[in-house]
Amino acid sequence: MNITIVGTGYVGLVTGTTLAELGNSVYCVDIDEKKVEGMKNGIVPIYEPNLEEMFLRNIQSERLFFTTNLKEALDKSEVVYLALPTPPGEDGSADLSYVLKVANDIGEMMTEYKVVVNKSTVPVGTADRVRETISSKTTIDFDVVSNPEFLREGFAVEDSMNPARVVVGSSSDKAKDIMAKIYQPFTNTGIPIIFMDEKSSELTKYASNSFLAVKITFMNEIANYCEKVGADVDKVRLGMGSDDRIGHRFLFPGIGYGGSCFPKDVKALIKSGKNDDFDFQILQATEKVNISQKVILVSEIEKYFGGNIKGKKIAIWGLAFKANTDDIREASSLDNIALLLEKGAEIVAYDLIAEENVKKLLGDKISYANTMYDALEGSDALFIATEWPEFKNPNFDLMAKKMNNKAIFDGRNMFPLEVPQQKGFFYKSIGRKTVGEETR
Repeated sequence: MNITIVGTGYVGLVTGTTLAELGNSVYCVDIDEKKVEGMKNGIVPIYEPNLEEMFLRNIQSERLFFTTNLKEALDKSEVVYLALPTPPGEDGSADLSYVLKVANDIGEMMTEYKVVVNKSTVPVGTADRVRETISSKTTIDFDVVSNPEFLREGFAVEDSMNPARVVVGSSSDKAKDIMAKIYQPFTNTGIPIIFMDEKSSELTKYASNSFLAVKITFMNEIANYCEKVGADVDKVRLGMGSDDRIGHRFLFPGIGYGGSCFPKDVKALIKSGKNDDFDFQILQATEKVNISQKVILVSEIEKYFGGNIKGKKIAIWGLAFKANTDDIREASSLDNIALLLEKGAEIVAYDLIAEENVKKLLGDKISYANTMYDALEGSDALFIATEWPEFKNPNFDLMAKKMNNKAIFDGRNMFPLEVPQQKGFFYKSIGRKTVGEETR
């Protein structure tokens, strides 16, 4: 089948490459000429494990194409996926201007039946708005479908090729049949397609992400309480997760959630509720707790240095909002950097994958190291903000030689407590006892 993907951001590029891998001819459209030219030459504009191999394979197999010409791609395709940004406005509402602009263009350009698929994360009722926008420009028959994505950054290729389920919202039997044909390679292996109405499909995405945000935040609250009463969050997490009604995933405490989905989707659902005179009290509490959780270790750093960190050199390991991505949107590292700089600290950071994105944002406000150990040279403390695998088993002896103070503030609970304890480090993590307090 011939398919057009409008938007080559994270969702659009992964979706387009996946659909090409499933045997379709996919035309990816983007207004950024430089980006499109780079993709034509095999340059993947985002970092995602295993994506480049699949990307290049499908270009070589002539199933994956790139263009800035929407009309050209539209004329070749029966199905058009909208994978466009829906950034939060100041009030938290999702900005639908990109989606509706392309819907308007499709209405003006289409010459035959199309299935228009909302892949973007959008508020309830967006399918209706897209349908109205297209209808205002054409009398040609078409259908609008909601087909939300459930991709985890860092595991997007795995998730796209082996999804837990495919959710399709449509009131059209014709559109359902077409979507079923697209996803037949999945259903052939037992992956279910769940058909529902458009509004339920739209809400399913927001509800899923918001629930996971609540789960993370609840575990962070439990972790903070563990510290108050002397419990160990690792043991609590194991006991909770062993209950199959709860499960182990998303129970890892840390310095809050970030990224392009959870913060935006929680805000958008809160705002959507207010628009419909409904108060999402749990989500409002979740958002409030997450904001404070992201910088919870800064006060611990201040406490370690007697209340004053002016002039202290803090090494930061990790800048991405999570491991295996270069995405820094809503990253906890940025909140901590901002607060540490405000209090007069000097920052040297290491993250080879996300570094360039941070440089674009912060420039020379902080320093950047070539290796994780270079970042420690002459540092007064180490702050771990991202759970990159290379941080899991460091050379503590080398760390001790490079640091002025053997102090680690770990926002991702990377080490068993006994490891830094045996090496004589002060070690503050989340929801566990602090190691080395007695030897400070």
